[in-house]
This record gives sequence, C-alpha cells and structure tokens, in this order.
Amino acid sequence: MKELSLDKFEEAYDIVKEIASETKLVYSDYFSAQTGNKVYLKPENMQLTGAYKLRGAYYKISTLSEEERSKGLITASAGNHAQGVAYAAKCYGVKAVIVMPTTTPLIKVNRTKGYGAEVILQGDVYDEACAYAYQLAEENGYTFVHPFDDLDVATGQGTIAMEIIKELPLVDYILVPIGGGGLATGVSTLAKLLNPKIKVIGVEPAGADCMKESIRAGKVLTLDHVNTIADGTAVKTPGSAIFPYVSKNLDDIITVEDEELVVAFLDMVENHKMIVENSGLLTVAALKHLDVKNKKVVSILSGGNMDVITMSSVVQQGLVLRDRIFTVSVLLPDKPGELSRVSGIIAQQSGNVIKLEHNQFVSINRNAAVELRITLEAYGTEHKNQIINALHENGYQPKVVRASI
Repeated sequence: MKELSLDKFEEAYDIVKEIASETKLVYSDYFSAQTGNKVYLKPENMQLTGAYKLRGAYYKISTLSEEERSKGLITASAGNHAQGVAYAAKCYGVKAVIVMPTTTPLIKVNRTKGYGAEVILQGDVYDEACAYAYQLAEENGYTFVHPFDDLDVATGQGTIAMEIIKELPLVDYILVPIGGGGLATGVSTLAKLLNPKIKVIGVEPAGADCMKESIRAGKVLTLDHVNTIADGTAVKTPGSAIFPYVSKNLDDIITVEDEELVVAFLDMVENHKMIVENSGLLTVAALKHLDVKNKKVVSILSGGNMDVITMSSVVQQGLVLRDRIFTVSVLLPDKPGELSRVSGIIAQQSGNVIKLEHNQFVSINRNAAVELRITLEAYGTEHKNQIINALHENGYQPKVVRASI
C-alpha cells in the first residue's frame, strides 16, 4: 500500500491555500445542548464552489504534468467534484469535460457550466456516469481526475483535518461524510498521523452504505442499487485504491436515514442560518447516534449546493416530521355552522388553518357525515396533541392523516 505521508499533506495544505477558504469552525450551542458534547461545525459549504471538493481537485491538477493537463481533463461527478474540477481547470487554463448523472440538481449543472466546463448528462447514478467518463477518456485521450478513488485527491481533501486540528488541537471526534471514501481517507489518515487518539467516524446514508458493507466484508463490494436523497453520496462502489486507508483509519461508520437528514436541514436553517445539502447533513444527523458525552466533536459540513425545488420539498417534509404541519380528518354533519364550530375550536387552541378539504361523498348519508380534512400549523408535537384533544373533548373523532401541503 502506497503511503500517504505527512510531507504530502503539508505540501497539499500549502497548495490548497492558494484557492480554498480556510473555513473556521463554528461552535454550535444548539447541537451541544442536544448532545451533551461540545459540537463544532466545519462549514465547507462556504467554499467558493460550495463544497470541499475544490481542495482535492486543485491539488490533483497541480501534480499533473503539463502534457497531462494539455490533453484536457475529464471526470464524473454528482456535482460538487464537478465544480471543483471545472474551477481548478479554469485556474490552470485547461479544458474540462464533466459527466454528471441525469438526476443531478440543476444548480450543480449550471454552476459547473458557469466555470467553463463542458457538461454531459449520462446515467441515473454516479457509477453509470463514471463508466461513460472513462469511455470518453479512452476515446479522446483526456486525463481522468477521479472524484474519490485517487490518493492525490484524497490528500487534498485531507487538508480539512489539518485546519481542524490547528484550530482545535484537543478535538476528540471528527465526523466525516462518506460517498466513495476520498474525504474520509484524507481526513482519517491525516488525523491519525497528527494524533492517533482522535476518533474519526464516517457517516453514510442508510440507502447507500457501500463503505460500511465493504468494510464488513473485508473487500470492496458493489451495492445492487442506491436509494437516498443525499445525491452527493449516492455511490454503489467505494474506491478500491483508498479502501485500505479507510479500513485502517476510520474508527466506526454510522448510517442515517433520509428522514433524519430532512430534520437536520431544518435544524441548520433555524439555528445556524446555513444552507447545507443533504450529503453535508450526514454528520449533523449522526450527532445523536454518537454515544459519548463531554467530548469535543467536529461535524464536517461537506457542501451546500442545493437547488430551491429540493430545498422547498425538504422544508415541507421537515415541518411535517416535526409536527409543525399536520392534517386531521373529521367527520361532521352537513349542516350550517359545523365548519365554523370546528374552526373555532382550533382557533381557541392557537392552531393556524392553512388548507381545508370538504368531501361530501364520504358517506351516502350526507346528513350523517361529511369529511373535513384540515391542514394546520402547530408549534410542535405537544401543541398538535393539544389541538387533537380539544376536538375530542368537543365530540369529534379526529383522525391524523398524511399531510399534503
């Protein structure tokens, strides 16, 4: 196994400083109180291209020969590495071709094009886009810049750990998102080189846990499919070149469900006024799975490139999951005054009606029952239950149904 040396990380740190922001740690009162630890956020979502990927791409291109760069660069990416390569290529004045899955959010596609790269949409997931990129590289002689399965790229990503430890020398835990494993390789390897006592925990979406399954098997495995809203980490096969480093240096891997990412998005917006994409939220959602107290914990927020349509959907679903929006179905006689009575009960409990659906055809006897579906805003679960109990106390039998906003 080729060694990733401290000298190489220091070289990468100096080179990456030419282009990347040194994202200062943000102490989180909210997550610290929630977890009983001292939680710090590493906001890589604030990088120029909106993600940490710029670090690895720029360092990798710096190691290429003039001949390799002159052939033109090509890569495959779900979006953040694409922007990193596109911007770095622009800095070096070379051509960049980026193959992206057809499911890539529009904001990532447009920003990649905005940096001057040629964008090709191919395949439903990263792995299919990558296969096509390799085909184009062979046909056209392009130099391939892998998004994660490359030791130079991983070394560039590892500069994040250098910054964390310089700013917080006594850090106990670093939480790092995992897609293919490049970021986890760089961060965990450098952290262990600088201080073997630091625990580095990888975090994967439960619907794309290729690294966890591979480590469990002791070899690189390919998942049959991936299913997660964390598009930046929707990878079927982890990197084979970096796999030994992850196996050696990661202390554990946590998996989180998509619903946890939705709630984490709301937490970040409301408590830190930051937009973090779903993959970047993995380490935030993982905080409650970390079974430790009174430790200094850093969550790496890997990116913030999220299109407004996805953002809107996540906010709505987050409000539903937090019981801030809910829908109840109530059966009532079809006679004047019933709707006003129900609305009055809700108003007395400070509930805010945002939508009403009146269905007269739920029963053949309209005098006996028509259905009223009420979508409400509430302060949370306790307030929701208060409203439902008030309806019960006034003779109704409210039934909570799936909210549709």
